[in-house]
Amino acid sequence: MAVIVMTDLEYLDHAEALLRAIEAQCDRLGDSTDADIDSQRTGGMVTLTFAGGGQIVINLQKPLHEVWLAARSGGYHYRLAGGAWRDTKSGEDFFERLSRCATEQAGVPLRFGGL
Repeated sequence: MAVIVMTDLEYLDHAEALLRAIEAQCDRLGDSTDADIDSQRTGGMVTLTFAGGGQIVINLQKPLHEVWLAARSGGYHYRLAGGAWRDTKSGEDFFERLSRCATEQAGVPLRFGGL
């Protein structure tokens, strides 16, 4: 897995596209499933809040060119590699982990997809 070397501006372009995709998919999932999921954006952070009070927080780590995901199951760090955001330890795709974490929090199957 080759990590993509980017300028700060390139990183921000890719990372902002990821956050916008998450927000759009939350709206879609809220309309098309029984999940009660709300997304709130504050700067470089998106917080997903679920009916049971659980949250998932996705935030940009600009100096590291990473995106971090914090959920009930733990914290995960992602870097752009091979055209996708990949976990820095396992290589797992960001949207795979987000889908599992959101499903756990919502209690119904939720599927987030790539950009």
